Amino acid sequence: MRLTHPGGRTLHLSYCTNVHPAEDLDGIVGQLDTYAVPIRARLGSETLGLGLWLAAPVAAELAADPALLAGFRRELDARELEVVTLNGFPYRSFQDPVVKHAVYHPDWTTPERLAYTLDLANILAALLPDDAARGSISTLPLAWRDPWDEDMARQAVSGLDELATGLAAVESATGRVVRVAFEPEPGCVVETTGQAVRALSGVDTDRLGICLDLAHLACAWERPADALRRYADAGLPVVKVQVSAALESDDPETLREYVEPRFLHQTRNAAGDAADDLDEAFERELPGPWRVHYHVPLHVAPQAPLATTAPVLREALAELVGGPEPLCDHFDVETYTWGVLPPALRPQTPEQLAGGIADELDFARAEMRDLGVKA
Repeated sequence: MRLTHPGGRTLHLSYCTNVHPAEDLDGIVGQLDTYAVPIRARLGSETLGLGLWLAAPVAAELAADPALLAGFRRELDARELEVVTLNGFPYRSFQDPVVKHAVYHPDWTTPERLAYTLDLANILAALLPDDAARGSISTLPLAWRDPWDEDMARQAVSGLDELATGLAAVESATGRVVRVAFEPEPGCVVETTGQAVRALSGVDTDRLGICLDLAHLACAWERPADALRRYADAGLPVVKVQVSAALESDDPETLREYVEPRFLHQTRNAAGDAADDLDEAFERELPGPWRVHYHVPLHVAPQAPLATTAPVLREALAELVGGPEPLCDHFDVETYTWGVLPPALRPQTPEQLAGGIADELDFARAEMRDLGVKA
């Protein structure tokens, strides 16, 4: 979905397809008809943006076969769907029954992560709309924090240098600019803005930058204005924004029904106490209030005392697009947890899921409209 900033720049708003399980090309195309086309129709939008997730095997297949990739582009075009951003964080098997720490592997100390990301860059260069200024790929913030040592840090730095070289080669071969955005996340080597500035010091900022996930930012108890100022002072561009909201509660007991086995739900309180999962936070009896890395539907306001970090989302959007020039032009709604919500909140049919995603996009569009952005 394309929006226009008051300053004249085009902003791209999409939804991330990592909420869907398909990891082969036929399944991905099937998802377009089951979800994306109905979402576009419900929103009344000429085009719908997808924050496409491609598991590593299908990414390798597409990158190696220009004819297959061109055919996939035609499938998107025929449905009036466009792709300016890819989610390159999960490598594969993201909707398996149990994911947890597996989502962080392979990490940026490995050649597999580099190869996957460059496959995605070549794919995105071929999928970008002709008039898109550039493409973006979000990726993990180097690695989970444990184990991590100086040797691993050196390997990661080497990988980022090779990544920048590879992205330059993609631009030289295709004429399209693709940037990679590192996404600070609770529990990782890079969790906070300060850690991001230190870890990415010296990278090629023409091609590498930050993916600002608004739920993650809230769980770090950071204020958007402060975070964005630190990035600007360090010369790190915000390449992509993941429009997301986390759970929050002054009464932790209200969060018990959100304990589930698939994803990690890192939990933080205002005092800086941390647990790597929601059940661990209960076991350790962390004092409240809690913020929980659990992406919840943007448009739904839970019953008090349960809340979401939507106020942080609004603060961040005001900083990002409320000025004379936007600080970023790629905005991706990333609520991948629809399938693990408590049963009373969980969509029961594809139609219900498509409707919920459409409502989230409409929410994000309305929030940006309130800041002067035109749909």
